[in-house]
Formats: sequence, structure tokens, C-alpha cells
Amino acid sequence: MTSRARFYLCHMTNIDRLIRAAHSELGLDFVRSSGPGGQNVNKVSTSAQLRFDINASTVLPDDAKVRLMRLGGKRVTGDGILLIEAKRHRTQDQNRVDAVARFDDLLRRALEPPKHRVPTKATAASRERRLAAKRRKSEIKKTRQARSADV
Repeated sequence: MTSRARFYLCHMTNIDRLIRAAHSELGLDFVRSSGPGGQNVNKVSTSAQLRFDINASTVLPDDAKVRLMRLGGKRVTGDGILLIEAKRHRTQDQNRVDAVARFDDLLRRALEPPKHRVPTKATAASRERRLAAKRRKSEIKKTRQARSADV
């Protein structure tokens, strides 16, 4: 196993550990939902509302908290609470699993450090091609001009 693969496996298990630890800070409520369910929809609270207080989290690093706030968008309240509502399915259990899966996906994206951009320079050949194209365009425009000696 290469060192890169070993780093990747170690890194992924750290992310998985953080996600599992964040599950202990989740709040989950069930409310009545307006979705599929027929007559049952008016009697049973099947919609899952998952709450996660980003600012009060003790398991997430500060940079991941900032990325999670940005990725959460409209789902993050002014107090820094991430609210995920799952009401696609007809049962509480399916909606709970759906909400937790969506939270895990969002958290996994927030825990991934952004790729460092390495600034690059244009190659000498690309600069030469650009200048040659400019010269060709200039010659074309010169041939369109009226000649003062011919007029």
C-alpha cells in the first residue's frame, strides 16, 4: 500500500469518526407532514426535522463549521442551527434515515479541506501563439483601411 493510499484511508476514517461523533449532537423531531400518506398524513407525525447547532458543536473544527454554514445556505438559521427537513417518505423511520443521510453528506463535504490552488504561468509557446494571432488580426484590419495615396 502506498503512503498516499494509507493517508487517504486514515483521513477517511477520521472524517467518519467526526461524523459519528456529530451524531451525538443531533436533535430529531417528528411533525405532521404534507406529503404522501393519504388519510394517514393528518394523523401521524412522519416528517423528520433534524437540528444541528453548528456554533455549539464540540466535535467540529472551526474551519469545518465555517464551511458547513456556507454549504447549509438557507437551511442554516440566524442562530447557526442547521435544519434539515425530510418528508419524502411515508414512515418516520425512512424520513429519519433520509435526514441523517443528507446531514452526513453535507458534513462530509464540509470536512473535506478545500484544494489548494497552485497558480500557474502561461507557457512561452502559448504566449507566442497569442501574439502571432494578434499580428494576423492586425494585418487583416490594415488591409481594410482606405489608402490615403490611392484616394
